[in-house]
Amino acid sequence: MKSEPATFGIDHLAAAPRSSAAWDGVRNYQSRNMLRDDFGRGDQAFFYHSSCELPGIYGTMRIVRGGHPDPTAFDPRHRHYDAGSARANPRWYQVQVQLLSRFAQPVSLEALRKHAEGPLRHLLVLRRGNRLSITPVTTDEWNFILRLAATPSA
Repeated sequence: MKSEPATFGIDHLAAAPRSSAAWDGVRNYQSRNMLRDDFGRGDQAFFYHSSCELPGIYGTMRIVRGGHPDPTAFDPRHRHYDAGSARANPRWYQVQVQLLSRFAQPVSLEALRKHAEGPLRHLLVLRRGNRLSITPVTTDEWNFILRLAATPSA
């Protein structure tokens, strides 16, 4: 799950009560569908910083509440407001996440790219033109990235 650290970074999540916060404001239908349909309580996700000096994976999160309507879409004072989204028929969804771990060093995009011809060849975040803020990760990719995170010079 990607976010810009200036908007909502891993430090924001760590500082939130119980290190838990809503992953709201997603306004892409494909990502919305994943939030709504694919995330359940107990699932885990990587926290990826994008649009920053060192893009990459900074830690892991757990889903503590699965997909549910994003209340920011209904609030006209909120920057994520969507006049076309109705409470009776919500357009946008969110999940509640909780920080599990912060990596001692982030697994940089550059480090991920070093394995784009091998174990991470299907990792969607490495595909040219991918702009999705949420992408699936296979179990093998997950485990490989965790090993990279444990390697001091990843």
